[in-house]
Amino acid sequence: MNKTRIVELRQEHGWTQERLAAASGVGLRTIQRLEAGDDASLETLSLVAEALRVPVRDLFTMIEDADLSNRVASLQVRTVEQQAARDRFTGAWRWLYIGIGIVLTLVSFILGQYGPVLFLAYWTGGYLILVAIRRIYLEPRLEEKYPLSRSRRELRARRTKWNVSEFEDVKPVA
Repeated sequence: MNKTRIVELRQEHGWTQERLAAASGVGLRTIQRLEAGDDASLETLSLVAEALRVPVRDLFTMIEDADLSNRVASLQVRTVEQQAARDRFTGAWRWLYIGIGIVLTLVSFILGQYGPVLFLAYWTGGYLILVAIRRIYLEPRLEEKYPLSRSRRELRARRTKWNVSEFEDVKPVA
């Protein structure tokens, strides 16, 4: 059995088991089993670690099982690699959009009266099309190809949720 720090980390956040279960997306009974020292899948540990904002390795005071230690280290490396690959891919799309926009902006100055129409059509309509393509086509494929990574929108939503949720238990002093 590997000794976990989940109780300690949860209490540092001032969270109940129910709150950790909700934040991580796993069941309450799973949190209770983890805190009791039962084994769990790396995926479950990854969800709990993400909710607590720590690397998976930090969930343990020590990992006695050499195989589990290697798998945890491998998971962390794969997560970082997949996030970097996903960010490179989405960044390439963003720079493609900007590059085409710069060229069309320069062309719009040459076209005279139709220039402003081309300029506005690309920067507004092109952006809307890019967002639609990203959400409908690219994101599902990136989720499939890089399951350990998160989209910027998801990371931003989680960060916002965490920032708000840190203060929602605080009661104003009268």
